[in-house]
Amino acid sequence: MGERAPYASDPSRTRGRRHTEPAPANRTEFQRDRDRIIHANAFRRLEYKTQVFVNHEGDWFRTRLTHSLEVAQIARVIAASLRLDVDLTEAIALAHDLGHTPFGHAGQDELNRCLQELAPEAGGFEHNLQSLRVVDELEERYPAFNGLNLCFETREGILKHCSLNNAKKLGDVGQRFIDRTQPSLEAQLANLADEIAYNNHDVDDGLRSGLITLEQLLTVPIVAQHYEAVCKRWPNVAQKRAIAETIRQMINTLIMDVTTTTLAKIEAAKLASADDAKACGPLVVFSDEIRAQADELKRFLLKALYRHYRVLRMTGKAKRVVRELFEAFLTQPGLLPPEYRRDDRISQARSIADYIAGMTDRYAVLEHRRLFQMDESF
Repeated sequence: MGERAPYASDPSRTRGRRHTEPAPANRTEFQRDRDRIIHANAFRRLEYKTQVFVNHEGDWFRTRLTHSLEVAQIARVIAASLRLDVDLTEAIALAHDLGHTPFGHAGQDELNRCLQELAPEAGGFEHNLQSLRVVDELEERYPAFNGLNLCFETREGILKHCSLNNAKKLGDVGQRFIDRTQPSLEAQLANLADEIAYNNHDVDDGLRSGLITLEQLLTVPIVAQHYEAVCKRWPNVAQKRAIAETIRQMINTLIMDVTTTTLAKIEAAKLASADDAKACGPLVVFSDEIRAQADELKRFLLKALYRHYRVLRMTGKAKRVVRELFEAFLTQPGLLPPEYRRDDRISQARSIADYIAGMTDRYAVLEHRRLFQMDESF
């Protein structure tokens, strides 16, 4: 990467860690964060957590781990072009899903409902807050502190969304939600790279699964434009390769558009520092034309893929697994491993949420079987 721009986050000027540590000798502070995330237990478990399709449905579908790697790759490319700090961008991208439950958004939504209905005083569940909780408290790797003790900039970037009430409880890392300012440009970029990755790769997985067809996809302008261009250039190419090339070209179009649009916005804002960037509105954005096309693709995927009856059948089962586990553990805390038992109901509900959120898809299914089926597994 070339020289870091004045508006980029500077690892030598980090706002620091929650627990003071000596500076790293052979890497920057943000590189240390990136490395700690990669070695975290929660990061490894992403291999067996759902993106769209539940883990056992096929080895070729994306998981939370492969998705996180794809987000990091896209984010690094754009960060280098914008002269941002590539390592901070990568760290945020790799950590953004650490708090996700098993079974994707279905698991998250059901765990939130369980907390709201059965232990409302414990607060709900939101995977961004849980990702922060993982890196701040739940990882147990270091003798001197809980969590990974990441830099403020990485922690702030992980926290994409937060209610005002929750922000007030989080101290400095939640202050931007109170002040209504933006996170770093690196955090804004990681967020947009997440969207680029999941939209385009859900197209790929949707086609592989047979839940959506190419004919359906070609009703979406951004897909049709790129597919026609691929077929015109390679008229005899096999459909499988044409689809792969179409997705690659779509990703490239989005990357080039956000790079060009963001550079223009940065130049117009005349940013002199990373703090200047936070005081502006969102700067890492698509052009209006590409934003509209990307939104149309999202609407198509919502209707044709995420609400497909076969996906809904599986997510219905997943929700039942999460709810029945939560109810059983809250009613009978003795069923929990000892390290997750607490003395009061509020702490117990939150600890149960931590336990369930940390499960992989297959472990949640296995734990459910152990509790509710009379077979050799008990």
